[in-house]
Amino acid sequence: MAGDEVTYEPVSVKEMLAEMKDTAELLIDLSYSAVLLGSDDVAQEVVALEEKMDVLQMRARMSILMAARSPDDAESLAPVLGIVGAAEKISDAAGDIAKVVLEDIGLPDEMRAALPEALETLVRAEIADDSHLVGMTLGGLNLETETGVRALAIRRPDGWLLNPTAGTMLQAGDVVVFRGPEEGIAGVYADATGDEYEPPAPPETDSTDLERAVDSIVLMKDMGELAVDLAYGAILFDSEDLAEEVFELEAEVDALQSRFEAWTLQAASRVDDPVSLRGLVQLAGSTEVISDAALEISEGVLRGLNTHPVVREAVYESDEVIVRLAVDADSTLDGVTLGAREVKTETGMRVIAVRRTGEAGDRAGQTEWDISPGPETRLSAGDVIIAKGTRAGADRLATLTD
Repeated sequence: MAGDEVTYEPVSVKEMLAEMKDTAELLIDLSYSAVLLGSDDVAQEVVALEEKMDVLQMRARMSILMAARSPDDAESLAPVLGIVGAAEKISDAAGDIAKVVLEDIGLPDEMRAALPEALETLVRAEIADDSHLVGMTLGGLNLETETGVRALAIRRPDGWLLNPTAGTMLQAGDVVVFRGPEEGIAGVYADATGDEYEPPAPPETDSTDLERAVDSIVLMKDMGELAVDLAYGAILFDSEDLAEEVFELEAEVDALQSRFEAWTLQAASRVDDPVSLRGLVQLAGSTEVISDAALEISEGVLRGLNTHPVVREAVYESDEVIVRLAVDADSTLDGVTLGAREVKTETGMRVIAVRRTGEAGDRAGQTEWDISPGPETRLSAGDVIIAKGTRAGADRLATLTD
């Protein structure tokens, strides 16, 4: 890719920004999944997408520079350049995570044992010639509503389709990245490939000195991904409050990184082969870069610069939308758990965080985040849900909170 020539083309900055956002988010999912699965194939998909991002960011920079004709233009477009640079940083970090697999750097068993609980099931499936899915549209299959599974992207010989719609028709040979609950993934994978889905079996490990270091990386990953989602939300809603949350999350990730380094150094003196921790260190460093990029995305909002309309439109028109909804008293979600109400299955939306305010004792008035809430998470009136998914799913979720 280094030798490929990139020349200026008059293309829509809005479309490029939307594609960069979708690509960056897919890269995060694929890179961690490559580590969990120990899959060279998934890691190679990350490398291919990273190369695509390099071209996108270069063309986006060219178009932005062409559009700046005055000091006012420069002021309004500066945050746009920051967003382009941040997406590139996420891409590079994902590539470094994939290299842990491709270069066989190695990770402690404790890391792969911890990842499954931190990842929603993601699988790469090639549509078989005799699959009954061939010739069907995603809308016709109604996967998201019936199984909770969503097609994130499709790779074809002519490139990636990062924004498959209800009208997208599946073809034999399509490589589809599906994401959803494991029980739904199992059925969809079998229908697509003709093979039985075999979830990865994480190794069972005894308690070791590495557990705290590994737990810190998993938490850094969750916080970093949340920070990226909130950063794009801050742009979409032009919300300084959301941007401040990104700032706080990034600071927490930095603190976790420091503790991780201390715990890893302590563990290195107790393991037979300290070099085996090299992959863990690389994974932690790349994870921290993702949270830094999130802060860079929201920096314009933090500094009081109005979000450029082209950026807001790009975020809105990207593959997934981010919504912020408050749980009303006596609504369907008041007093129930996410699992009991089957929010994910019914709406197709991923609740990425729940924000609560303490009401009594030492926590009164304090904001608390429940990051990556699970089926057991109980909601109450006044909770603020941050969720991500399709526009149709957002509408379905809104009816549950009212």
